[in-house]
Amino acid sequence: MSHPDHSDNLTALRRIEGQVRGIHQMIENKRYCMDIVNQIKAIKSSLTRVETKVLEKHLRSCVTQALNKKEMEEKISELVKVFKQIK
Repeated sequence: MSHPDHSDNLTALRRIEGQVRGIHQMIENKRYCMDIVNQIKAIKSSLTRVETKVLEKHLRSCVTQALNKKEMEEKISELVKVFKQIK
């Protein structure tokens, strides 16, 4: 089975990397707590968007390929496991 291309998320991930470095600097520079918290929230939101895009491609590609196949149960179990970890 081939895996989908997720390279369209690389720009967002580079931006997230920069935001994380920014938080590091904010902490080193003893910036205001709520400014740091707001940056953390922005990163979490960005990661959630990337996660959603990857999951959607997984559903549209990997799970669709597995339909009517033995692998379908495995794919369903993978999704259930991921969602249990999110809680």
